Amino acid sequence: MNTVAEKVASYLLDMKAIKLEPTHPFTWASGWKSPIYCDNRKTLSYPEVRSYIKEQFAALIREKYPQAEVIAGVATGAIAQGVLVAQELGLPFIYVRSSAKSHGLENLIEGEYKAGQKVVVIEDLISTGGSSLQAVEALRNAGCEVLGMAAIFTYGFRKAEDNFKNAQCELTTLSNYNAMIDLAVKVGYVQADQVEKLKEWRLSPETYK
Repeated sequence: MNTVAEKVASYLLDMKAIKLEPTHPFTWASGWKSPIYCDNRKTLSYPEVRSYIKEQFAALIREKYPQAEVIAGVATGAIAQGVLVAQELGLPFIYVRSSAKSHGLENLIEGEYKAGQKVVVIEDLISTGGSSLQAVEALRNAGCEVLGMAAIFTYGFRKAEDNFKNAQCELTTLSNYNAMIDLAVKVGYVQADQVEKLKEWRLSPETYK
């Protein structure tokens, strides 16, 4: 593999963390029809893959955010990956719930942190960016300085790009939809005549059928 994006895409396709069905789309919880199903939690079951992803996240953070003081995972999909990255970097780990607990201390952010600390957020998958940016907002409301977010994979929706831009949060991903499609065609996972439909979905997912 020539690039990190291509290698990660290869891992995701090989382990069937990504499934492509251009002619028989999946239905998301939102009701959207999608030719792709992505479950990055599967990467945790493969030691070689989880180690590679951990190492690439760590390298990315060392290069882009050497001042990072805390690693935060987005619940639930990025908690385990975030712990691995924090361990690799020798940094504290916290995670952000999708909503505050309804009992006990009613925490939204779990773990030890201090206002003013510089945080890098780990996420497994970016679709529209809505839930990911809720975690960023929670950290900022708690007084943390969010340096940026790193994720395994993004669909590359324009809506996500706009959402991250509006939230003034830098997003970097290890792989992406375009890299995955290019590789899928190269290895014969999908046929060349299916590519147009796959690209059509990424441009207008809400109207895809």
